[in-house]
Amino acid sequence: SGPSPTLSIHVYTQREVYGTVGSHVTLSCSFWSTEWISDDISITWHFQAEGSRDSTSIFHYAKGQPYIDDVGTFKERMEWVGNPYRKDGSIVIHNLDYTDNGTFTCDVKNPP
Repeated sequence: SGPSPTLSIHVYTQREVYGTVGSHVTLSCSFWSTEWISDDISITWHFQAEGSRDSTSIFHYAKGQPYIDDVGTFKERMEWVGNPYRKDGSIVIHNLDYTDNGTFTCDVKNPP
């Protein structure tokens, strides 16, 4: 028996999102898979500040529960608005600051 076949999951986000300091912005993340949505689905958002080489995890959804960063720069400013069973992994960042400028990445895993 050979290796198990892997099936891809396609993740879609906006290329660029603009916001005003003090306002809020929705970071949309939708996905598509030929497979049903597993109870083990996980969604992770990463942030890489402009000019930085390092990326940090700021949000994680697993086992049906959202886990919001409780120590970093986004503490108490992030809201989970997604619904994995509707193929949505979106978050909202409130009270935007200049330091929020950078790259946000949505990573979705839907294990069989």
